Amino acid sequence: MTMKAVLQRVERASVSVDGEVISSINKGFLVLLGISGSDTEEIGDKIADKLCRLRIFEDENGKTNLSLADVGGELLIISQFTLYADIKKGNRPSFVKAGGPEMANNLYEYFMKRCKTHVNRVEGGRFGAHMKLDLINDGPFTLVIDSDEIC
Repeated sequence: MTMKAVLQRVERASVSVDGEVISSINKGFLVLLGISGSDTEEIGDKIADKLCRLRIFEDENGKTNLSLADVGGELLIISQFTLYADIKKGNRPSFVKAGGPEMANNLYEYFMKRCKTHVNRVEGGRFGAHMKLDLINDGPFTLVIDSDEIC
């Protein structure tokens, strides 16, 4: 199994729980992070380092040459176990491949701390809560990062 991240370049993004905004960012990345039962801190380090160093912001020539640090970008990271939906049988997804709540929450918190070594502002959602996301996608520019592809 692999760690997965769906990254969207945003002008701004926020997350709400029970109608209250609990986190928000300006220019940067909204990241939906899926953690499997076999993921480790080492895998988390590789994904965090890769996404924080991605050069997908435009430079003065319109080329995607700038990273989050280069543009003073921010991160909003949301735990997203549904990235492990298995829909092979029937019409109701199974999530047995997702990491268990305690393990996944610990790795999610660890992942956010790792990102803070690269980016000044890292915000998160509320693990296990029903959340609503509001964002202005910039591009749109969306990438899927899978640890199998970079580890």
